Amino acid sequence: MDIQFSPTRPDADTLVFAVPKGGFDTLPLSAAPTLAAGAAASRFTGEAGTSFESFVDEAGKTLRVLLLGIGAGSELDVEKAGAALTAKLATSGAIHAAVEFFGGASGEQAAHLAFGALLRGWRIDTYRTRQPEKAKPTLKTITLVAAGADAAWARLAAVAAGIAFTRELVSEPANILYPESFVERCQHLAELGVKITVLDKAAMEELGMGALLGVAQGSVREARLLALEWDGTNGAVEKPVVFVGKGVTFDTGGISIKPAAGMEDMKWDMGGAGAVAGAIKALAGRKAKARVVGICGLVENMPDANAQRPGDIVTSMSGQTIEVLNTDAEGRLVLCDAITWAQKTYAPEVMIDLATLTGAMIVALGDQYGGLFANDDGLAEDLTAAGKASGDQLWRFPLGDAYNKMIDSPIADMKNIGGRYAGSITAAQFIKRFVDEGVKWAHLDIAGMVWSDKPGATWDKGATGYGVRLIDRLVADKFEH
Repeated sequence: MDIQFSPTRPDADTLVFAVPKGGFDTLPLSAAPTLAAGAAASRFTGEAGTSFESFVDEAGKTLRVLLLGIGAGSELDVEKAGAALTAKLATSGAIHAAVEFFGGASGEQAAHLAFGALLRGWRIDTYRTRQPEKAKPTLKTITLVAAGADAAWARLAAVAAGIAFTRELVSEPANILYPESFVERCQHLAELGVKITVLDKAAMEELGMGALLGVAQGSVREARLLALEWDGTNGAVEKPVVFVGKGVTFDTGGISIKPAAGMEDMKWDMGGAGAVAGAIKALAGRKAKARVVGICGLVENMPDANAQRPGDIVTSMSGQTIEVLNTDAEGRLVLCDAITWAQKTYAPEVMIDLATLTGAMIVALGDQYGGLFANDDGLAEDLTAAGKASGDQLWRFPLGDAYNKMIDSPIADMKNIGGRYAGSITAAQFIKRFVDEGVKWAHLDIAGMVWSDKPGATWDKGATGYGVRLIDRLVADKFEH
């Protein structure tokens, strides 16, 4: 979809009028009274994301007219409106939509409406060889009648590209996306100035990453550790902010195998790594003045004759030993070695991991919030604020000694599960044991957020791209120089 900005209304087959909550007085159309009456009859009042559609005869030409509610006009409101525009018009037969703001708009508002429209328009048709004519997209161009949007749009377009990349990675099936091909998909980031480092199985064996490699040993797909470095400070910042993503490209559960029903969803168990890769693309694309590293621990968890068994004991890169009681609690085994390597390599002061880690988190929060755990109140508050501002919302959970004791093992330093209760918390406590003293750390359990079975504010069914906007907003607010 082509997004354009113009100071005047172009020739288009569809006119869209962005209306704030409370409605409108008049429109620059001869059919304005009829439209106003129709909108009133339909109870259209300008609530964000609502719309009223009609057709009018204007200067001898039949035009589609869409009244689009933008609510209070906040960033999230206009993004929701932009998404509603795309959802309404994408396959409607409309080709070119011109958007005017009732009462005028700032360039920032126009850019955010375009951003929402672009996000909602993303779809993956890679494997479709045929589809009904009415299901094919027709909307090619959206022109927003506004001035001064260039800077805001350059920034948001880069974020949209990062979100699209994350959605692509999360959507791909496991026979197409696996550790090696995930790495290949990220190679284009070098063109944006991202430094790429890849560790293969031999390198990780030499480093003693027994926890991560234990997960991967049942698969013919070899594990990889991927590091993506973006430095927009030209070396002025010594220590980067580090983001670590769980990248289990498919999770059968291993020997502790999952039920067959719904297992196909486990192609998105790499959603944390996908979010990290997309965020690095967004930050590099908009030339963020920050030093950031994204690390992806990439494995496939399969149950072959060489697979890890329940009861096995592995030694992590940190030297701590782990009794593996359940091979389906594998994400924390991947993260612990990736986190240790990150600390030894980059010595960060701030480190945040993102992972589709526990089903217990979906039970607790559903698909409305990601779970937040942190060892620092200030970092937790910054993340909560970034989530609220970006729409990628978070809800904080506790950590404590009582939960930590639940993962003590009688024969090793720890076990990888803590029992039936507080499953998300004990998983976070496990990861915390690998965080160095003095490092500000947060764990984001995003199991309910990376995939949606129904359309949302700015996405269709499927991959949401959750996490990219959260990271981008946090970096913009707290770590750019």
